[in-house]
Amino acid sequence: MADDLSWATSSAIAKAVASGAATASSVTEATLARIARLNPTLNAFTTVTAERARARAKAIDAADKSKLPLAGVPFAVKNLFDIAGIPTVAGSKINRAHAPAKKDSPLIARLEAAGAVLVGALNMGEYAYDFTGENLHDGPSRNPHDITRMSGGSSGGSGSAVGGGLVPLALGSDTNGSTRVPSSLCGIFGLKPTYGRLTRANSFPFVASLDHLGPFARSARDLALSYDAMQGFDAEDAACVDRGVEPALPLIDKGISGLRIASAGGYFRKGASPEALSALDSVAKALNVRTEVEIPEAARARAAAYVITTTEGAALHLDRLRQQANDFDPAVRDRLIAGAMVPATLVVKAQNFRRWYRDRVLELFKDCDAILAPATPVTAPKLGQVNFMLDGVELPVRANMGIYTQPISFIGLPVVAVPVPGKPLPIAVQIICAPWREDVALRIAQALEQMGVCVAPRPNL
Repeated sequence: MADDLSWATSSAIAKAVASGAATASSVTEATLARIARLNPTLNAFTTVTAERARARAKAIDAADKSKLPLAGVPFAVKNLFDIAGIPTVAGSKINRAHAPAKKDSPLIARLEAAGAVLVGALNMGEYAYDFTGENLHDGPSRNPHDITRMSGGSSGGSGSAVGGGLVPLALGSDTNGSTRVPSSLCGIFGLKPTYGRLTRANSFPFVASLDHLGPFARSARDLALSYDAMQGFDAEDAACVDRGVEPALPLIDKGISGLRIASAGGYFRKGASPEALSALDSVAKALNVRTEVEIPEAARARAAAYVITTTEGAALHLDRLRQQANDFDPAVRDRLIAGAMVPATLVVKAQNFRRWYRDRVLELFKDCDAILAPATPVTAPKLGQVNFMLDGVELPVRANMGIYTQPISFIGLPVVAVPVPGKPLPIAVQIICAPWREDVALRIAQALEQMGVCVAPRPNL
């Protein structure tokens, strides 16, 4: 069973458990064995909740599985999600002294209510301020397609665990690209939902006005399956919108007929590597995209996103910076300190621009249903690599892996990152849609997967 399900999708596992072809307990044991074997190489997990997982699996085996769409599916979460009985470290040294969480994040509870089995917490960049997947305290999570390379950040452990076959499903966060960057580097599917769609209650924040939570998987269907299970209003998150559940799974096989799809030009093509442009063009060709649109002032949007990120982040961590500065990763600490010194007038300008920019981008969706763009400018850099070349210019890796994701997070649009296999490394394309149209992005992702254009390549571990 371990061999049969090591690369199985969540949908296939749930079907096997529901039919009696497998038990939740056997799937859980196979998963724990695989984590024990491969995590020393990938460093994706920081905590394995083995006994909790075994108890949950046993309960599922004794339950009526007809109403459990994720019956027996193993999943793990970025270690900024609260897990009852475990300190929520958020990739930091400082939080390790905190008391254990008293209850689970609502998203964990909702997945478990659907039959999923939590198997642990995942490595991440410190306080989510990272695009590399390199953590000073826990070590780097490694890319399953080349363990000398980055997994991406800040949800690097999530990308590594799903891309490496340790689990079929994981949760991460995305403030400026922290779901889409690891999806791109690790060759998997990732969903950043509309801002306010999924509750962030009982998770450690980074930038409240930009933070999103969402799933990673190895298929578009699995994204929809988990996304549907996690929807629902939660008054504990002030940003969570009181909007009815809108299931995406029933619509995922509708195909792309009638959808108006465009490709982003201008900023989103300038400077991208040949690999990124080739992936974008192959997806556009498969979808018969002939329209190119220019997202206005995307470069300025990225700059404004940086101002908001660094100032809100600094405000959140100000007491820690004053009292425990030496316990931060210096690269994170120094950017937060810089954020604390940004003039308020600049923050006001950034917020005013944000409103203007959102209105301009939403106008584009009057004439199209989805926009394609690169997810990352390059494939996975080497671990420890400081700079990379982009359009003939040497740029810092940490700051620039999110150049194509930040202008989208900035205004909270839903995005599915779809993997395009490459030799030797995969890279992803973003499918960007209007607010609340996750269903459209997932339909397009499903169509691309069925065409064989966007698939999660299996690593040779």
